Amino acid sequence: MRKLFFAFFVSIFLFIPGCGYTTHSLLPTDIKTIYVDNFKNGINITGEQSNVRMYRGYAPGMERELTRSVMDKFLFDGNLRLASVTNADLVLTGELTDFKRDALRYDTNDNVEEYRIKIIVNIALENRKTGKIMWTEKGFTGETTYRTTGPLAKTDAAGISAAIDDIARRIVERTIEAW
Repeated sequence: MRKLFFAFFVSIFLFIPGCGYTTHSLLPTDIKTIYVDNFKNGINITGEQSNVRMYRGYAPGMERELTRSVMDKFLFDGNLRLASVTNADLVLTGELTDFKRDALRYDTNDNVEEYRIKIIVNIALENRKTGKIMWTEKGFTGETTYRTTGPLAKTDAAGISAAIDDIARRIVERTIEAW
């Protein structure tokens, strides 16, 4: 009876597959390096306002901060090493297309208490070994909300930094997890 009981538990642990979660990359095993090209600034800050878009926004140097943040996230993730464009297996290119800062909550005097920041980019990943585009995303978005008052208040710069961090994390996840 003990042998049967032992065999039952061994079969459960050895032969029944788990949920499939892994911390390894889902990229092909021959892909080890990536080059992150400098994000371009494609935000049209001179366009006319409309009912759809009352306020245009831009934080100077946001594309440089986004490039640096994406590179930092790849370093932290560790599945792909950063390399020069000539030595990389993959090349990630991107263009910053929009920056939105929308008021979410007001106090009784119509002062803004909470904002949502959205950063929108177009990105593409090219396999340099084959010359093919592995994937492309238009309108890829990172966002955050932050309060301007109270104990959880943040500055505009901290809100922008959090949104950049969010989109950089999403870009790395999209690249590594390939879904």
